[in-house]
Amino acid sequence: MIRTPENMRCENRERMRDGQGTTTIQHLFEPGEFGPGANVRLCARLTLPPGASIGSHDHVNEDEVYVILSGTGELDDGQSRTIVAAGAAVLTGRGESHAIANIGDTPLELLAFIVLYS
Repeated sequence: MIRTPENMRCENRERMRDGQGTTTIQHLFEPGEFGPGANVRLCARLTLPPGASIGSHDHVNEDEVYVILSGTGELDDGQSRTIVAAGAAVLTGRGESHAIANIGDTPLELLAFIVLYS
């Protein structure tokens, strides 16, 4: 299946997970479009404008992967804060929490995938 951007559902979330600003979510594929038994909850491109953030949240019984496409962010994994930029990949799950903030002066864009444990 190939989907072009104009055929992807987009939504804006204010203060996502009690973060700051507005996060744009461009759903690349919807959970029901994956094959039988595929436990995918999210497959999307997220855009955070300068100063925006996604607040701290847990991932219980699921894993989330972020792949940073552009911009500069600060990732808080509950134990440390790390600067992330294009090419970085982040894996959070097994009850761990994370938050991310755009600390740059350009949009922070990332791919986000959430898979549930079987």
